[in-house]
Amino acid sequence: MRRIGLCLCVLVALCAAAPDVSAQGYPVRAIRLVVPFGAGGGTDNLARIIEPHVSRALGQPIIIDNRPGGGGVIGMEAVKNAAPDGYTLFFATNSALSATPVLRKNPPYDPVADFTPIAFTGRFPFFVFAHPSLQAKSLQELFAQAKAHPGKLNYGSGNTTSILATAQLASITKTEMVHVPYKGDAPLMQDLVAGRLHFSIASTAPGASLAKDGKLKVLATLGARRSNLFPDVPTIAEAGFPQYSVVPWGAMVGPAKMPRDIVERVARDVNAAVNNAQVKEQLDKFGYELQGSSPEELGKFIREQLAAWRQAVKEAGIEPN
Repeated sequence: MRRIGLCLCVLVALCAAAPDVSAQGYPVRAIRLVVPFGAGGGTDNLARIIEPHVSRALGQPIIIDNRPGGGGVIGMEAVKNAAPDGYTLFFATNSALSATPVLRKNPPYDPVADFTPIAFTGRFPFFVFAHPSLQAKSLQELFAQAKAHPGKLNYGSGNTTSILATAQLASITKTEMVHVPYKGDAPLMQDLVAGRLHFSIASTAPGASLAKDGKLKVLATLGARRSNLFPDVPTIAEAGFPQYSVVPWGAMVGPAKMPRDIVERVARDVNAAVNNAQVKEQLDKFGYELQGSSPEELGKFIREQLAAWRQAVKEAGIEPN
């Protein structure tokens, strides 16, 4: 019995001293990166440009799993229910982590408690595009015109960022306009170019190329700094709206309770990719504002943006459904 007891003590001591093999050996197989939008879209393009650099650094293939639908909900639920072992990651955007949680009465997940922040990747380029026939030459003039003619101007939206951004600006300026929702920016742009819409807040594709061809005009960018795509176009703050708070962003997250060493490993390699000169060159043409972060910085940013989007929804008078 003494011998058995001694063996058990030795075994317990060895187990206590044993390293976390899953964390130390990570990764030993392919990693799944869930993207909450379809192939070919802005988020998918960004993920596919960053992915090879992160994959090379980790020494394992990263398989992109497109899970579009529900404003990011389908993809988020797939990640939420995955094992927190670092083999399922999520290319998160404000749609899933900022908009959906505040636009739904009963969100299917908690954007803070159910996920592990890893690293920020940057801000998506969004612009205020207008039809050339619109008399307004600036954002201030646009809302002055809308205020002078309540309910006469209409705008399109192809995503949650567009809906909430325009609603917040309308709330700030106390203007009344007609909202026309679309399933994506592509069909929206067709109607904007045709003159069936007066303006829209939308992403660069395909709005940037249409603006460069003179088919649309650009009044402002939602970015914190001027875009290299339209260096003469003012930021939203320069255009007279410093109180605007909705940010379209992207980041890498994982399921809740991921091991710290795995989080730090992935964060290090994502940050390296974000700062890679080749990645920057590729994403410059989309106007994407690359920016890395620590897991703690991303967690703080997610909480701040959740509060900002919640406040924007309240101020705009939008009722969660």
